[in-house]
Amino acid sequence: MSGKVSWIGAMDPRENKLNVLLIALPITCYFAYSAAHDESMAFVFSLLAIMPLAFLMGRATEEISLYTSESLGGLLNATFGNAAEMIIALLAIYTASQAASGSETEALMVGLVQASLIGSILGNLLLVMGLAFLWGGINFTEQKFSETQVSSNGSLMMLAMIVLIIPTVFNSTVGGTDGEEGVKQLSHVAAIVLLLLYGAFLYFQFRSHVDLFATEGHHHEEPEMSKRDAIILLVVATILVSWMAEILVHSVEYAASDEGLGLPHLFIGVILLPLFGNAAEHFTAVVVAGKDKMDLSFAISMGSSTQIAVFVAPMMILVSWALGVPLTFEFGMLETVSAFLAVLIVNIIASDGKSNWLEGALLLGTYVVLGAAFLVHP
Repeated sequence: MSGKVSWIGAMDPRENKLNVLLIALPITCYFAYSAAHDESMAFVFSLLAIMPLAFLMGRATEEISLYTSESLGGLLNATFGNAAEMIIALLAIYTASQAASGSETEALMVGLVQASLIGSILGNLLLVMGLAFLWGGINFTEQKFSETQVSSNGSLMMLAMIVLIIPTVFNSTVGGTDGEEGVKQLSHVAAIVLLLLYGAFLYFQFRSHVDLFATEGHHHEEPEMSKRDAIILLVVATILVSWMAEILVHSVEYAASDEGLGLPHLFIGVILLPLFGNAAEHFTAVVVAGKDKMDLSFAISMGSSTQIAVFVAPMMILVSWALGVPLTFEFGMLETVSAFLAVLIVNIIASDGKSNWLEGALLLGTYVVLGAAFLVHP
């Protein structure tokens, strides 16, 4: 197909529906920069604008990956799959670095980053996988997926949960200044270890045991746009996501206040940011589950969670360390317990490599209860 294919969704009717939300981009600019300045509305519409832009980033990455080897294509998809959350987290960390040490702004930005990381893990494990199991189970009595994916990803996720639990326990045991300093040093060491293990996991998945992770369809697809057009689309979409993320980060403090929307920052970080930033990827996981492609659906949901836990989170720790921002793996008791329970229930439910609609309902029920906890959290 010609490289002149429209970037704004000419390839699929579903893409056209999603790209209608691109209208939120100029609306965001209106509320952020015009005389009718409204930070609450800027926050809401920047969230909406990020959703189709994140989809276009994913679409461009997928097209580029079709011109590369399967292993490099997989790495590209893994890296850019959570790009929107990474950009938001990086901008929040930079904002915290510019604020006074110990200020409310610094604390809010650090809390927002920690909450968004936990929210991405919970959203992919419980919401996306739950919807995929439910929708797939409605169409098929029982579905199967690779037990190797469950085992390798589940093991890495459990390691990540240990990394979250130990700093919290350490600080509560030691306490005081020594506890805080110890948690910082422990977080730095743990971040480096997790990144090394993620590198080993990528080698295992894309090189030494690539056949165990193969999913249907990807390497047999034909590109629908030229490599040049796909690269331009990726660059433009990334710039626009960064722009919308900057507006979002600077308006979130007002949105979380009583004068604004009055939403708890935990709810914003844990539920809203991951939900809108990854909506397109979530939609794909559910759609392919309805077509009985559970290996691909599971790879999207579980793979994204694994990448957040063992790549994005430790990378944010190291970036914060370099910028002097006090971001650690001590995410708070509610966040830590929620993430641990999510990983535990997913490992139990998915351990047999089979799924049905009831298991999907169980995961969704867990997500609703945890979401309610973050909403009413003071």
